[in-house]
Amino acid sequence: MRQLAATMDRQGDTTAAGNAPVPAPARLTATEAAARIATGDLTAAALAEACIARTLARDDAVRAWTVFDPGMVRRQAAESDAQTPRGPLHGVPVGIKDILFTRDLPTTYNSPHFQAHHPNMDAAVVSLLRAAGAIVFGKNDTVEFAVNGRRARTRNPHDPDRTPGGSSSGSAAAVADFQVPLSIGTQTGGSVIRPASYCGVYAMKPTWNAVSAEGMKACAPSIDTIGWYARSAGDIALLCDVFAIAGDGRAAATSLDGASIAICRSPVWDLAGPEVREALDRCALLLEAAGARVETLDLPDRFDGLTNAHKVVMQCEMGSTFLPEFTALGDALYPELVAAMRNEAGYGRAELRAAYDLAAECRARFDALADGYDGVVTPSAAGIAPRGLDDTGAATFNRIWTLLHTPCVNVPGLSGPGGMPVGLTVTGPRFADRRVVAVAGLLGACIRDDAGRSHGKAVE
Repeated sequence: MRQLAATMDRQGDTTAAGNAPVPAPARLTATEAAARIATGDLTAAALAEACIARTLARDDAVRAWTVFDPGMVRRQAAESDAQTPRGPLHGVPVGIKDILFTRDLPTTYNSPHFQAHHPNMDAAVVSLLRAAGAIVFGKNDTVEFAVNGRRARTRNPHDPDRTPGGSSSGSAAAVADFQVPLSIGTQTGGSVIRPASYCGVYAMKPTWNAVSAEGMKACAPSIDTIGWYARSAGDIALLCDVFAIAGDGRAAATSLDGASIAICRSPVWDLAGPEVREALDRCALLLEAAGARVETLDLPDRFDGLTNAHKVVMQCEMGSTFLPEFTALGDALYPELVAAMRNEAGYGRAELRAAYDLAAECRARFDALADGYDGVVTPSAAGIAPRGLDDTGAATFNRIWTLLHTPCVNVPGLSGPGGMPVGLTVTGPRFADRRVVAVAGLLGACIRDDAGRSHGKAVE
């Protein structure tokens, strides 16, 4: 049984999910909310109540949370209002993926074996959020262990018959549905960027190890990466500030006019759906119209092996990280994890060494290739969100960048069949995080402006 069912205080707005209004404060971006709280135009309590009301009204439809205690949220908000501002996120609610430790809430991994798991400590990322003044709103639902097995109960806010993606299912959906302005996820394959594409929100997977992964359930430590969701590029940059992500010394673009942008279809382009192909083509036209110098970046043949190398690295490292659980629980774990622990794929040390070597070679080569551009644009997913909750989509277009350790930002705003979101990723060399965020913001604004013009023509 979900912890949510036991801890939810069903007071307040319980409007039917399909007609649930979004309280005005819940529509604010994190940057807007923090600024209003800082000036006294908004209280942390008022923002918390708006987010609580939205969550209670929409939980039956979206199901973004495994653990949520409104009373705890209210207490944190009251404490925030009684204090002088403590940081850039003072009074701002944040959702935490349920594989990250929280001292005051269980961390269940969405696993039937860990429903009473209570580490009594904060993950490093949670500690930094609290130090910045954030309110821990609850634990977001996830695919079991953020790998496979039991699926999150979360539904896509744009269409409840579709997946929000995985494994950071609840983290993406909660932000997209105006339940919280920010949330934290994790990515080992495509678990931050793909759900952002499916749900139509901004998200960032920073350069690997730019944010400490201490206090998360590890899967493959050489590629596990903390990431986050927001409703604006400015909010993505705000969290870069909170997590002390430094620039690489090169100035970020301030305009698309004159910017140098590469379009990289990547070695898995043949798996892209028509809506993704159309979105990338549309993006190139918009960039050119904005004055950007747009080029095609074709990766060298050596990069073709990265998808398989990612699989080898992930499966082999899982053999170490899940050994305690396998030793204790054995075949009681879900079948795919048991198969990985038994190395049914037959990966040897030589194959793992070769995968590590290929990744290291291609990281250096991509850094050199991408450094000549202000940003590199590539697909975030193979298509729109699949129907059903069992299929969370494939990390087809994400594995390469995760293994390369590059910063990635999903840019929302384009759409496919049925109006479902289609995201695009802006990436770049390792540690070019600030440059990537800047280009993502410029591209996002360009897409919004184009949508506004198109809407205006339709109205006329």
